[in-house]
Amino acid sequence: MIVQKYKDMLSGKSVIRQLSEFATARGAEIGYDNVFDYSLGNPSVPTPREFTEEMIRLLETKDPMELHGYSPSLGITSVREAVAASLSKRFGVPYEGKHIFMTSGAAGAIAHAVRCVTQPGDEILTFAPFFPEYHPYIDLTGAVLKVVPAQVEDFQINFRAFEEMLTDKTMAVLINTPNNPSGIVYSPETIQKLADTLQRKSEEYGHDIFIISDEPYREIVFEGVVNPCVSAYYSNTIMCYSFSKSLSLPGERIGYVAVNPACREAETLVNMCGQISRGIGHNCPPSIIQLAVARVLNRTADLSVYETNMELIYRTLMELGFTVVKPGGTFYIFPKALEEDAKVFCQKALKYDLILVPSDSFGVPGHFRMAYCIDTEKVQRSLEALRRFVETEYPSFS
Repeated sequence: MIVQKYKDMLSGKSVIRQLSEFATARGAEIGYDNVFDYSLGNPSVPTPREFTEEMIRLLETKDPMELHGYSPSLGITSVREAVAASLSKRFGVPYEGKHIFMTSGAAGAIAHAVRCVTQPGDEILTFAPFFPEYHPYIDLTGAVLKVVPAQVEDFQINFRAFEEMLTDKTMAVLINTPNNPSGIVYSPETIQKLADTLQRKSEEYGHDIFIISDEPYREIVFEGVVNPCVSAYYSNTIMCYSFSKSLSLPGERIGYVAVNPACREAETLVNMCGQISRGIGHNCPPSIIQLAVARVLNRTADLSVYETNMELIYRTLMELGFTVVKPGGTFYIFPKALEEDAKVFCQKALKYDLILVPSDSFGVPGHFRMAYCIDTEKVQRSLEALRRFVETEYPSFS
């Protein structure tokens, strides 16, 4: 007998993926250059030249078994040590290789982190707006994801609602900063208050509450914005990182778990990840990709285009009368729709070949997300379509 819960998920396909597929189909009709597809957060800039050169060097000089064989369960030792050294130097947290577990991207990292610190029935809190895939990541472990309502005026943490939702069943808090979908970066004050709250509640409940810090956009931070390292504020932090955005390598599926050395039983948690892998079919991300990223840990792709695109879109949205919190990073912006039903708003936008994602699945009604990881030239052309859309469908705003 097939498992009903997975069969039921077939009717709940990702809205983002559905819109991306619509954009592809529409592009086949009119040319994809004429479809202003803001649906999918797929990096749009080339991977750094140094990464490509390192891949070539490895292929030309290394034993094929070293490159294509299984890595150790926790990841290649030299790679783990290199990641730890980079983090320690950048953030002043004394990571060592024993605190690092190599994964298949940030999704793989979260899959392990959640299983390390929760059992079925335990609760994890996250903050709206949030990445919709958090639900399957957590719900399918048997833990329960609870969403703290958004503080829509700035998308920092709604601490009043947060404290009301904390209970002795809360084992972890899942945060994402810089944030998908809002683009907001949690301030040092926000992170400090979060750390203080969790420390106090951990003592009250008699058990540790972990922060699972989802950080794939850590390097995409705009000028003048401070992006605090969460692990530097809170001992029981499990960092979940991906190179997908910083190095434009989403298809390579490479990232890591970094357990704060100050965390209780930090090394044990990392070793547990190796055992969790046995149960979820995640074993040993590609050896050659581990080795290659280890040589470019302090490099990124040219991420400047994202800030350029953000400024163009933000300025136009403001001119057109939208309410929008200015992003501090990522390649997303999250304006308020011009009518209450964001789905209806985004459906109307399709007539202008604008592919916008309604906010319902992100836990905040009445907004929409634009993933502006596209060529700047296309962004500029899309703004005329956006103006026509607003002027035609919502003349009172134009």
